[in-house]
Amino acid sequence: MKILIAPDSFKESLTATEVTRSIKQGISMAIPDAQCIELPLADGGEGTVDALVNAIGGSIIKVKVKDPLMRDIEAYFGILGDKTTAVIEMAAASGLELLKDKERNPMKTTTFGTGQLIRAALDEGCKNFIIGIGGSSTNDGGAGMAQALGVHFLDKHHNELPVGGGNLSSLEYIIDDKIDSRIKKCKVTVASDVNNPLFGREGATRIYGPQKGATPEMVEKLESNLKHYGAKLEDKFQEKFVNLPGAGAAGGMGIGLVAFLNAELRPGFEIIKELTGLEDILKGVDLVVTGEGKMDEQTIFGKTPQGVASLAKRFNKPVIGIAGSLGLNYQELYHHGFDVLVSIIDSPMTLDKALSDADELLRNVSFALFRIISIGENLK
Repeated sequence: MKILIAPDSFKESLTATEVTRSIKQGISMAIPDAQCIELPLADGGEGTVDALVNAIGGSIIKVKVKDPLMRDIEAYFGILGDKTTAVIEMAAASGLELLKDKERNPMKTTTFGTGQLIRAALDEGCKNFIIGIGGSSTNDGGAGMAQALGVHFLDKHHNELPVGGGNLSSLEYIIDDKIDSRIKKCKVTVASDVNNPLFGREGATRIYGPQKGATPEMVEKLESNLKHYGAKLEDKFQEKFVNLPGAGAAGGMGIGLVAFLNAELRPGFEIIKELTGLEDILKGVDLVVTGEGKMDEQTIFGKTPQGVASLAKRFNKPVIGIAGSLGLNYQELYHHGFDVLVSIIDSPMTLDKALSDADELLRNVSFALFRIISIGENLK
């Protein structure tokens, strides 16, 4: 039996690589001669660098940058085997998980560190960029990223704006003649699984601001700031940006990357699928296992497991989805390519215990599933 194991990460618990390993261990205990193909995946958020470097080959580069509150940290990016393609996770420098709960404040947080990662990759000679923008803590429209690359944002008195989404209301002038000239020779592709416009009811601030620490008062201020920022960008570049699908991704990072780096916005899973050769791998397997930390009705909308399941069904492959938890209306997934859905939770337990024991729980449920499958194989 040839099995593809292609999950996303279990957030706050296991990376996609660790999830893949745990599932394989459970399968091997149940069916020792099973041939497992390990392909940890991601959709632009945390784990994108590891997924692509592991699948394609390359190296991880560590670099000192500023975190969302401008403190020094060590972050990383990947360089693929061609030596010219950089893979950057926004979350590594500007991510929500870099902050304690009490530190979350999108009025202050900045994408400056992500800009530093881009510059570091330029220093390594990279000319192609894949930038995953999931998991951000910011709402600054990518202004901090642009500042790190040499763009100046000035108020009416020609003073430099401090970083952070809370200061964009004072923006009067955008001076980009000192932006790193190397970026103009690069191709930049943005991996994102959301299509939010910059502002409005479905925009960056109203949808994602609260989870980044924004109070109702902050939401109104940040919404107004992004409207002002978007208008300034459209005036500066004489292009329509604000309603572009994905402009509001990652607190407006989408619009910043399009405006300053001439980036192309694409669904994260589509990029990963192409680069890893997932379609060709699927053709040669008997069964597929995928999953992520939580699977529910939202999984249908561009999440990695759904992408895997939909693609697998083109080749009539059975699909098992394994999740940390199965949420609201998860049964809908049975109509979108999944044949079996299971949670790793095997008894009443706290969230903390589920997170800490996820490795063991994954092995156990994988073992149980494939014991059942082995019985079916023996009965043929």
